[in-house]
Amino acid sequence: MTLAPPAAATPQAPGTGLKPLLLPADLRLSPQQFALVCAANPGAVLELTADGQVIAMTPTGGETSARNNLLNTRLQIWALSEGGWKVFDSSGGFRLADGSVLSPDAALVRLERWQALTPDQRSGFPPLCPDLVVELVSPADGGPRGVQALRRKLAAYLANGARLGWLLIPQQRAVEIWQASADGSAAPQIQRIEPAEVLEGGGLLPGLRLELAELWDG
Repeated sequence: MTLAPPAAATPQAPGTGLKPLLLPADLRLSPQQFALVCAANPGAVLELTADGQVIAMTPTGGETSARNNLLNTRLQIWALSEGGWKVFDSSGGFRLADGSVLSPDAALVRLERWQALTPDQRSGFPPLCPDLVVELVSPADGGPRGVQALRRKLAAYLANGARLGWLLIPQQRAVEIWQASADGSAAPQIQRIEPAEVLEGGGLLPGLRLELAELWDG
């Protein structure tokens, strides 16, 4: 799906029989309205900024998709062995305290936080920020999956309660580790590791260890 200004006629997307999603550039939506738009356009991958702007996420290439699948598999294996955690992939959106709805490439939420939600909250965009958020940079993408856009997302996650964020940059074999300040009042602490070979969960996620060579090699 694509976002574009309204047109007099709405052509069908070639070969799909589906019409592209058309929204005015200056449109601003509430989280409730955004949920309705997503429900009406199940094929679109969308996010909502804190000021109500709808962002269309472009599809990833094959390498990024494979890396993301492997990343989620490793997180799921750890979570099942450790217990007490819920794993989410890139198709899940979270409604943050600032009103945005964002979808990390991977996320971990403590099980007790997930279980504290009502069934309706779980079936929609969960009103919480994950404890761990992971974003994977797509090569040569200057848009919503590029490194600058994902850094802004990491800052938003930490401002809304995330405890740890990982930004994975395969083309540089680098990782940025984002951590919230102890009292949440200061800017996040950012540590860059390049080249990065191993990524560990530390005190928040004891025992979690990602061997990054398999991710970098696709």
